[in-house]
Amino acid sequence: MADSVAALRTLAHNVRTARNRAGLSLDELGRRAQVSKGALVGLEKAQGNPNFATLVRLADTLGVSVSALLEGPSESRVRVVTADATAPLWTGKRGGEARLVLTTSGPAPVEVWHWKLEPGEEYPSHPHRAGVVETVSVTTGRMVLVVDGAEHTVEAGQTATFDGDVPHTYRGAGDGSCRLIMTVQLPPGPR
Repeated sequence: MADSVAALRTLAHNVRTARNRAGLSLDELGRRAQVSKGALVGLEKAQGNPNFATLVRLADTLGVSVSALLEGPSESRVRVVTADATAPLWTGKRGGEARLVLTTSGPAPVEVWHWKLEPGEEYPSHPHRAGVVETVSVTTGRMVLVVDGAEHTVEAGQTATFDGDVPHTYRGAGDGSCRLIMTVQLPPGPR
C-alpha cells in the first residue's frame, strides 16, 4: 500500500510539474488530453486511479514519456530494471499485458515496452502526437499490427516500424502467446 501511495504522489508531482512547464492550466490540459478537470485536480492531489489510456493522453499532450510521469528522480548513470520492478500498465481479458520497462533520458526519449498478447486479444491505441515513431519486434508468436486501417502480420524474428500519429492496434494472432518488445521514440521537447 505504501508503494502505491508513493507512486501516486510521484505521478501527481510529475504531472503538475510538466503542466506548469508547458504553461497549461488545468482546463487547457484537460481539453487537449480529453481528461476531465475533476480527474486532473484529483490526480494532482495524488487521489484517484488513472487508467493507462489517460496516462498516455496526458504524456502525449505534455510532450513527455509515460515513464517520465511515473518515475522518481534517477539515482545513477546506469539503470538496470528487473522484470518484477515493473507492473503491467495494461492487462487484456485473456491474460495479455503491457509493461513499460524504462524510458531513456535526453531530448528525444525512447520508451521500451514488453508486451504479451494472447490469440485474438487486442489493444487499440489512439493516435499519438506528430513525430512519435513506434517499433515492434516480435520475439515469439505472431501478431497483427493494424496501422490506419491496414493490417500487417508480424511474426517471431520480424520487426515493424510506423509513425504513431494515426490510429493503430496490436492484436495477438496464431495459436499461442505473442511476445514483443515495443519502442516508442518521442520527438524532442513539448509541443
